[in-house]
Amino acid sequence: MNKIAKATGLILAAALALSIAACSPPSAKSDLAGTWKVSDTSGAPFEIVLTEDGNASADRSGEGLTGTWKEDNGAAVITWSEGWTTKIAKEGDAYKKMAWDKGVSMDSPPTNSSSAEKVK
Repeated sequence: MNKIAKATGLILAAALALSIAACSPPSAKSDLAGTWKVSDTSGAPFEIVLTEDGNASADRSGEGLTGTWKEDNGAAVITWSEGWTTKIAKEGDAYKKMAWDKGVSMDSPPTNSSSAEKVK
């Protein structure tokens, strides 16, 4: 009987843990998900879309860019299928987009940067 009581207790504890996790506030990722207005290397504006499920897309100069993103220390880090890496991070009261060309480490200065504004 004691084993049944312990097993029941474990099951109830697991159910409680799952229900608490389901009620947890959204992660920082949800704050970064949305549509961001940025500029490319030549200064032409375009939008980057970050979805809640970790996908990224952009329509820069008519080309459809795709990739994935993750939250890293409060910033969105996007890995594009073309090999570029983009980071959208808050600097002071504003956001900034920094991009690194294929094969360039994020420890290096960005290949380009621009302001970033969340529009949706």
